[in-house]
Amino acid sequence: MSNATPTQTRRTFWQRWSRLLRQLWSDPATLPRRLGIDTTQRVQQAVQASELRHSGEIRVCIEAGLPMSYAWRDASPRERAVSLFGKLRVWDTEANNGVLIYLLMADHAIEIVADRGLHRHVSDAQWQAIVAHMHDDFRARRFEAGLLAAVAAVDAMLVEHYPRHGDTPDHNELPDEPVLR
Repeated sequence: MSNATPTQTRRTFWQRWSRLLRQLWSDPATLPRRLGIDTTQRVQQAVQASELRHSGEIRVCIEAGLPMSYAWRDASPRERAVSLFGKLRVWDTEANNGVLIYLLMADHAIEIVADRGLHRHVSDAQWQAIVAHMHDDFRARRFEAGLLAAVAAVDAMLVEHYPRHGDTPDHNELPDEPVLR
């Protein structure tokens, strides 16, 4: 039996309904305009330049809204990010050092999912600091600055723990361009 009052139950219902509608009305076609002209190209260039310095892989995924199956069951942005971490094969790097930077525009949510190789070297507080910085930039509608700062911060962690040695060839295991959905 629930201890919630009718007002609390109604508010929860309306909050869920509002979120569901936000997800459904989010149009992926508007992402390039919302993010800024050429932002995805500059993020891709930053990822490419980053991956010359370390053996890790960085993927950026930006979704306008959750797919209906996730929205209907009120899935969290973290749940979706972890799912995309698998679907985009970020987990499938040779050294287990892939990182997914995920944005869910409808919820104004940011998630970073790191594979176990890097996660054991980086504390949750360090990941949260990157997310907090991104939130600050996004609140000010500086999407490109927030994304580029996140790529640079992840790059610094990968360089520290998985530096590329001069004689090691560049083996790009995953695409560098951001995924827009």
